[in-house]
Amino acid sequence: MLNHNTPSLALLFSQLGLASSPAAIELYVRTHQLSAQENLHDAPFWNKAQRDFLISHLVQDDDWAIWIDELNQQLHMDAYKLQTA
Repeated sequence: MLNHNTPSLALLFSQLGLASSPAAIELYVRTHQLSAQENLHDAPFWNKAQRDFLISHLVQDDDWAIWIDELNQQLHMDAYKLQTA
């Protein structure tokens, strides 16, 4: 069921069925870093429903897309650091 509140990173985590407290988000981001070559939606840790949610909202380029892009950046943080080092 979609929440009709204004999207945010915490709400995105909730929509994906993940813990959404600031500490839980920080832990998830730290422990799920992707390589520079990995697309967010291809990450092995998503289930089909999560993957479908991410793809559909990116394709629609709706309000969720901003937060999915933010999540993508955060999950590639280590890869970006390596590229700029």
